[in-house]
Amino acid sequence: MNSLRLIMTALCLPLGTLLSLGGCATMAPEYSRPVAPVPTVWPGGAAYQKGEADKAAGKPVAEIPWRIFFVDSRLQNVIALALENNRDLRTAALNIERSRALYQIRYADLVPTVDAGAGASFQRVPETLSASGRSTTTEQYNVGLGVASYELDLFGRVRSLKDQALEQYLSTEQAQRSVQISLVSQVATAYLALAADRERLQLAKETLINQQESYKLTRSRFDAGVSSALDVNQAQTIVDTARVDIARYTTLVAQDENALALAVGSTVPADLLPRSLSETVTPLKDISPGLSSDVLLKRPDILQAEGLLKGANANIGAARAAFFPRITLVSSIGFGSDDLAGLFKPGSLAWKFAPQITLPLFDGGSNKANLAVVEVDRDIAMAQYEKTIQTAFREVADALAQRGTIDDQLAAQQSLADATAESYRLSQARFDKGVDSYLTVLDSQRSLYSARQNLISTRLVRLANLVTLYKVLGGGADR
Repeated sequence: MNSLRLIMTALCLPLGTLLSLGGCATMAPEYSRPVAPVPTVWPGGAAYQKGEADKAAGKPVAEIPWRIFFVDSRLQNVIALALENNRDLRTAALNIERSRALYQIRYADLVPTVDAGAGASFQRVPETLSASGRSTTTEQYNVGLGVASYELDLFGRVRSLKDQALEQYLSTEQAQRSVQISLVSQVATAYLALAADRERLQLAKETLINQQESYKLTRSRFDAGVSSALDVNQAQTIVDTARVDIARYTTLVAQDENALALAVGSTVPADLLPRSLSETVTPLKDISPGLSSDVLLKRPDILQAEGLLKGANANIGAARAAFFPRITLVSSIGFGSDDLAGLFKPGSLAWKFAPQITLPLFDGGSNKANLAVVEVDRDIAMAQYEKTIQTAFREVADALAQRGTIDDQLAAQQSLADATAESYRLSQARFDKGVDSYLTVLDSQRSLYSARQNLISTRLVRLANLVTLYKVLGGGADR
């Protein structure tokens, strides 16, 4: 036991000195965050009237939990189910584990690898090959600790690679958050689309029932000689239109359910599915983007792009260090003997210290070219970071433009639906009294049906706009 302590002491003292020498700064350029290539405030104008009237939000949207934003309990359960089962989110989580392991590998390169070893060898030399003319048998025993090919990181090459691996790991964490944001938005959008198509289907079915009654009445009037064949055929057209829409929306509802199941990653229980857009989906929580576009810098995809930029910047340090000498150390200390009983006796101590320095003299321009490559990689990463910010700004601006006008559009569409309903009632009354032809009634029916379908679409657009705005402002990353 005392001998083992002696080995550890003799090996650790020089290693501590070497590690202190290898703790220098890297040769990577000093990183500074690029200036965001977008305006500091959101766009203004007629389309952004509501956005301009908004005051700065007391709490960033990215910090509003999705359970607070999506207030409908069934939608909350569907989103929670997706966070547990979606395969894209699982893949993102596994990528984090992989990057963490890669970072640990790079971090381990900063410290020497110490191995313990023990061995024995036995050899017999026949008398025909022995110098003494007699056969001999030799035995050798050894035990000790050793450091194999440890690079003394005087110029920060290994540390730069470790920094790059760390930024890669942190970027995968942001990528996972970005995937979750997209998933929450995707599930909510698919849920709303299903609710809207189910309501459209229900409207088509109700219209078919009503128009079938109207067709029967028109047919009876024709048989009695009161109505013409033209009236009968015109009544048939609205019936067939409703039948076509029933078939179409039946298909869309099935496809919406399939899309929602794919996003969730499993079959959604029937009791969690919406019945219609107006009856079953509770209005979403309204949000404000605030006045400054600096909130974009908290979006996970922008943080991910910045992490990749930092990693590319760290790679420059490793490429620069390649121009300087590389010092590697091989050392070992232990005991050796030709007799197992004498392995730890005085005089059996053996050690080896073999430093090696490699100075690049001629490499055909490889190091220079490699430095140029990583510098261009850094410039590419910077351009991608700036493009990510510009894309995020455009997404928010588009959502704000729609938000600023959608309420007016919804109010106008509701007024149109109410007006067409009244027109249909009046035209039907005038037809019953023989004042107008059935063509006027038919036109009113078509207008009313179209107005109600468009009203459903407009309500869907408004709710989807809130979901989009929540997403593009970085909301939905929390568990």
